[in-house]
Amino acid sequence: MSIESFGSRLRRAMDSRGPLCVGIDPHASLLDSWGLPDTVEGLERFSRTVVEALGETVAVFKPQAAFFERFGSKGVAVLETTVAEARAAGALVCMDAKRGDIGSTMAAYAEAFLRKDSPLFSDALTVSPYLGYGSLKPAVDLARENGAGLFVLALTSNPEGGEVQHAVRADGRNVGATMLGHLAAENAGESPLGSFGAVVGATLGDLSSYDLDINGPLLAPGIGAQGATPADLPSVFGAAVRNVVPNVSRGVLRHGPSVEALRSSAARFADEVRSAVAGA
Repeated sequence: MSIESFGSRLRRAMDSRGPLCVGIDPHASLLDSWGLPDTVEGLERFSRTVVEALGETVAVFKPQAAFFERFGSKGVAVLETTVAEARAAGALVCMDAKRGDIGSTMAAYAEAFLRKDSPLFSDALTVSPYLGYGSLKPAVDLARENGAGLFVLALTSNPEGGEVQHAVRADGRNVGATMLGHLAAENAGESPLGSFGAVVGATLGDLSSYDLDINGPLLAPGIGAQGATPADLPSVFGAAVRNVVPNVSRGVLRHGPSVEALRSSAARFADEVRSAVAGA
């Protein structure tokens, strides 16, 4: 029996649940604002509350691995539970780990997050291509084998990213555009959506000089606390806006620990994104 691709599952989830990804970013200040201690117990309470509130309605969760890893093995155990409970509730999970290495090390990273029997198996993984796009091959291959996906850092919104991503190659294309080209090739012929996406910041303004039509998803951080709004998406992403997966973290999470407030905030963002996309 063939495995349904991540791109296909993501398209269905966004169409049925709304085009929104909610980050699970339990940093110390957010735990404090919820009245929780900066401990494993606080981490577990925070993560369970987010999944309880949104697991049956949000399309994608994006847990930030670093905020769990900082507690060592007990924090990773909480991350394993969070991933399992989110997926059991019907949400897709994109692990935000930004892994990037070469050879057997890249293969080991891929096995940690993209192998079906791994306790951290996720529907997708963020990866860094800046040891060369070809270094991601172990992750690309394992993602294909297991019906998972990747989100490759391409045009990030942090100011420091420009010195790498905007660097111009000998062929006249910059590095960010080159990454988009690689992803378009990975997704060629896939329907309804390829499984290999790019991370493209929603705060970057007009990106019409880039070919964002990679037949794959565009994970777009920057909505909410970082200043971008759902209404900005069409002007940033143009014709590719329907494939955008807007990521909101603090914009939703600051409404906790109230389950109802978390649900209301996420639903509002999803409705605003739907309206923006429909009007594009």
